[in-house]
Amino acid sequence: MGAREIESGRAGGPSVNGAPGSGTSQAVGPAGTTRARRAAETGKGERLADWADGRLGVYTLAKANMRKVFPDHWSFMLGEVCLYSFLVLIITGVYLTLFFEPSGVEVVYHGSYGPLNGIIMTRAYESTLDISFDVRGGLLIRQIHHWAALVFLAGMLVHMMRVFFTGAFRKPREVNWLFGWTLLMLGLITGLTGYSLPDDLLSGTGVRFAQGAILSIPVVGTYISFFLFGGEFPGHDIIPRFFPIHVLLLPGIMLGLVVAHLILVFYHKHTQYPGPGRDQKSVVGMPFMPVYMAKAGGFFFLVFGVLSIMGAIATVNPVWAFGPYRPDLVTTGAQPDWYLGFSEGLIRVMPGWEINAFGHTLQLGVFIPFSLFPLIMTAIAVYPFIEAWVTGDKREHHILDRPRNVPTRTALGVAWLTLYAVLLVGGGNDLWATHFRLSINAITWFVRVAVFAGPALAYVVTKRVCLGLQRADHDKVLHGRESGLIKLLPHGEYVEVHEPLTPAQRFTLTQHEQAPPYEVGPLVDANGVVRRVGPARRLRARLARALYGPGTRIPKPTAKEYRELTSGDDHH
Repeated sequence: MGAREIESGRAGGPSVNGAPGSGTSQAVGPAGTTRARRAAETGKGERLADWADGRLGVYTLAKANMRKVFPDHWSFMLGEVCLYSFLVLIITGVYLTLFFEPSGVEVVYHGSYGPLNGIIMTRAYESTLDISFDVRGGLLIRQIHHWAALVFLAGMLVHMMRVFFTGAFRKPREVNWLFGWTLLMLGLITGLTGYSLPDDLLSGTGVRFAQGAILSIPVVGTYISFFLFGGEFPGHDIIPRFFPIHVLLLPGIMLGLVVAHLILVFYHKHTQYPGPGRDQKSVVGMPFMPVYMAKAGGFFFLVFGVLSIMGAIATVNPVWAFGPYRPDLVTTGAQPDWYLGFSEGLIRVMPGWEINAFGHTLQLGVFIPFSLFPLIMTAIAVYPFIEAWVTGDKREHHILDRPRNVPTRTALGVAWLTLYAVLLVGGGNDLWATHFRLSINAITWFVRVAVFAGPALAYVVTKRVCLGLQRADHDKVLHGRESGLIKLLPHGEYVEVHEPLTPAQRFTLTQHEQAPPYEVGPLVDANGVVRRVGPARRLRARLARALYGPGTRIPKPTAKEYRELTSGDDHH
């Protein structure tokens, strides 16, 4: 049976030695003999705990948090995958830092990889080859590091989608949602900087892509590019500048955000899925110590092991196959890592529009997609506040929603994922064309149409699926679960026997709330006086009616309906 934690005030408890209020021992008996005997019997570990408790208050802190209850559900492991992948990134990154030389100075290669002997390259690329072929375990660590980065970002995306679809971002967790969103954005930037450090032809093409996007910014784009690259592209400063950003600045900020994220997870009651015994004031699950910590420790080594296996048997980013970067060359099938395919797809499928005026060129074909990417990501960041404003819900929520019970939010999430998938196809339109022998022009036009039609279609289909699932739950509560057994009635009719649900199952299917949408109310009061309603309230009412009004949910079965159906003799 899982433990149940009732959130209440936390009072200080006795110390390790049983003395009230503090961790110090009390002398009892003549001449302190009891104190001496007590000290002789106490082990070193207990004396160390007493010492720490007297100075740091660790016992009170441990008592308040070590027995904190965490629900046991597989989806909560998604956040742990992110955390453990981040730890693997730090461990492997420290090892690689010992051997990598972030220098743009050009040298002639004379190393273990024969096909590149005599080729001019930067010292950064040469040290990457040395790590891959001459440092013991270097290639394995490089590949584990790269795979951990891919899994880290994938884990963050899936984890945030779990939080989004279940409504775990609602009060009081809006700040934690922003922490997670910031971690995702910093992860994208960290991945780009780390991806660019080896200075191979593939990563150099990615840096060139970023530089072109920066140049499209009106007025200041050229200045930003010159400042970042230290002059004309590619220059010799970009790798030395990316290196401290990648290994020091961004990881430090992310580590601080991870710690803050975990502190808030401990401070708030953990969210949990609906079920018997679960409400807004209690948590059903296992204690942090020792059960949850034992599971977490084992899961860390499992994630580390899987990443090690992937690094050992699945080649990723073979820089020796691409060669050193040259501004006049581009690799065949040049693609960024999957997490940046969204941005590249926006630019690849955008028509090459430009405006020439007053001796200046505004490259709309690059600037518009370059602007859309942060705008879409910003919309994801502020969504919890928009939903709270539209619904007018200011209460705390610790019970998660079933996605089918909030079809509007679920449909919006699926629409965004559809947009991401479509743009990912656009970002790899050349690979789709070569691998499936399709016309690249046809793929590009398909993506241009699907960017608008795909999310809209996904929204409509998802919403109808959610409503269908709600109807199925409605019928299941009233009629029970289909048993597959056919019964012959005395008058010759065949009916299927339904098994009634248990009270726990009925509670899970009917515990969700269905509050009426926000309304402005009558515009004229009882005395005939016209009420002043601002445009913000009118907009809020329209959005609430469209997103959460009639037709957006199936009414839950009432207790009266259930009694009427189950009280008769003809109920099967």
